[in-house]
Parts: sequence; C-alpha cells; structure tokens
Amino acid sequence: MKALVVYESMFGNTEAIARAVADGLAEVHDVDLREVSQVPTADIGRVDLTVVGGPTHAFSLSRPVTRASAFEQGGTHGTKDIGIREWLGGLGRGSQTEPIAVFDTRIEKARRLPGSAAAKAAKLASHLGYAPAGRQSFYVSDTSGPLLPGELERAKAWGAQLAFEMSDRAHGQATV
Repeated sequence: MKALVVYESMFGNTEAIARAVADGLAEVHDVDLREVSQVPTADIGRVDLTVVGGPTHAFSLSRPVTRASAFEQGGTHGTKDIGIREWLGGLGRGSQTEPIAVFDTRIEKARRLPGSAAAKAAKLASHLGYAPAGRQSFYVSDTSGPLLPGELERAKAWGAQLAFEMSDRAHGQATV
C-alpha cells in the first residue's frame, strides 16, 4: 500500500509534523512525502491514502496574501505561489472511496477558537468527493513556532494510526 503526504510550511513546523506523520505511516506502508509545490495533483490517484497538511492562517488555509505575510515575518520554507488551498482546488472529482486525511498546525493559544486549516481542507476534499480519513491539529507556541513538546511524537502516532486504519480498510475490516 502507498501513501502520499503533501504539506505546506512557512517556518518549518508543519514540515516537521508532516515528516513525523510520514514516519508513522512508513512503519507499515510505502510513503511519498512532498512539499505542495512539488507534487502534481495527478499523483493522488496513484496512492491508497493521501494526507494533506498546512498551517492555519487567519482561521483557515493560507492564501497568497497570508503566505506573503509569513515570508515578511521571517518564513523561509515553501513558496508564496501555491498552498494547500490551491492544490486541493486543482484536484479532480474523487470517487467517494479515495481517502484523504488532513492536519494543520495552529497556535496553542488559539486552540479553542473556531476555524482551522484542517477543517477547511476537510471541507474542500469532501466537497470534491473524497472520503474523510481523519483530521488532526498540532500546536506551536507562536506564529513561527516552535512546536509544543510532544507534538512530533503525537504526529508519528497519528500516522501509525492512519496506517493501521488504512490496512484494515484494505482487508475489509471495520476500525474501532
């Protein structure tokens, strides 16, 4: 089985989470990890699970203006040109059985506030006809980070859980 992990990151925190999720998935499955500007949308049809993650900007997925602002604040990763929002928008219709799991990074003090990149990504993927496979938020201390203690371990565990659930689906078993 194959999984594709696609991420957007400005300060490196979301990339670190994506790598940890990929490590958890890789305990059982082949994993392709790529930054969003480096993966054609056509690649989604070649895998059994797609995991998509990005930072929460203004309570949602990033936009060109919020990515430009992140670079003005010292962001050095990724690109201003394309983010998860645009990448998902370029996907064709899903078959209702193609699973997409989503995650985001969020500032810890905004934990209880509504809106997140993961929630918006899940909504976009569902609207396009992809099956929901999981949603998770991971926390940073401030805009540029760092990640809170334990978040990388939690991300790896979530990746392993996704791998387990993916294996169960492939074998026709219900997950708990």
